[in-house]
Amino acid sequence: MVNNELGEKILKIDKSDWKLTKLGTLAEDISVRVDKPGESKYDRFVGLDNFVSGDIKIKSWASTKNLTSSAKAFKAGDILFARRNAYLRRASLVDFDGCCSGDAFVIRENLDKVVPGYLTFLMNTNALWDYANSNAAGTMSKRVKWRDLAEYEFLLPPKAEQAQLAELLWAMDEVIEMENNNLMKIKIIKNSLFDNSVYLAAQTTDQYFGKKESRCEVVKLGKLLSEIQYGISEGLSDAGSTPILRMNNLQNGKLQLDDLKYYNPKNGELDKFILNKGDVLFNRTNSFDLVGKVSLFNVEGVFSFASYLIRLKANERTLDSRFLNFYLNSPIGIAKIRKYRTPGVSQSNINAQNLKHISIPLPDLGRQTELMDKIELLEIVENLSISKISASQSLQKSLINQIF
Repeated sequence: MVNNELGEKILKIDKSDWKLTKLGTLAEDISVRVDKPGESKYDRFVGLDNFVSGDIKIKSWASTKNLTSSAKAFKAGDILFARRNAYLRRASLVDFDGCCSGDAFVIRENLDKVVPGYLTFLMNTNALWDYANSNAAGTMSKRVKWRDLAEYEFLLPPKAEQAQLAELLWAMDEVIEMENNNLMKIKIIKNSLFDNSVYLAAQTTDQYFGKKESRCEVVKLGKLLSEIQYGISEGLSDAGSTPILRMNNLQNGKLQLDDLKYYNPKNGELDKFILNKGDVLFNRTNSFDLVGKVSLFNVEGVFSFASYLIRLKANERTLDSRFLNFYLNSPIGIAKIRKYRTPGVSQSNINAQNLKHISIPLPDLGRQTELMDKIELLEIVENLSISKISASQSLQKSLINQIF
């Protein structure tokens, strides 16, 4: 069924006996109101934050314990479709009972006409989302109406063929889930390796780290840095000689280089702002939830950095910059950083001088290097897993769009 010629995955499907069908004849929007979710029989609440674009299944939820606003009930096997901000393309199957945001459709399939879960894949096609977005209405945050979505037409195969196609697509989803589980295990191993090397369980509340106690000396970060430097404040463009890293390029301790801006320096004006391997970049201004992101600069090439970032240069005689980056991205490190964020209307800030006061456990340099060498080996495996997930998701998306 799948051809791999020239690296393309193409399904060879005969659609001659498929019937043009409206979505509304195969499923219905269920609206069962739950007035007091915290007092109801449901303990799981799926809010819009629990939707992930492209995910076939809902993987996270919140507790209904303190939820007072009304919600909608759903059953295992229903499809939840985020009707607000349809451009985000969020629709996933649930495999548990619970309640959800009123800004989601609870779509229940007619199992006399479709095999269970088949429409989940329809809900993740480009064609359906293009249709949904073109029919969304509103000013601030556009919403899709069920009466419009129900009119969406697509080619529906006989049930026997639906079952074959669904089996293929669910098998691919299982591969993605397996790789996601492997990725999670690697992250747990990395964090455990770091924690076990640096901390002990505290017998009493520790003055620095709460329920953990450092195995080694605790030092203020300012004593371990040779330089703290703000980035450039220049107008940037989509093309140029020098790529400039910005706050969006800092993600989970690593650099993402798929959205760059550029600057053309004159007469060496950027010489003092060129990044070196081992520099740690700190995001000093962002939203309240995102301010304080930290990533290690460890890529080839000539790069500089924008004014919303701060360069931290570790004193190489006492501090491995990889250790610093990992610590500042750990739960304890993040908590230390966020202690200094100042709330604003749309942006929060962290003063560079406050970074100097952050407490950091400091093994000797040899132990830091040994620890981070082990973690780097794990990160090689982690990156391979991420690549596999990305490739599998791309293939799954390609096949879904071919089928529907």
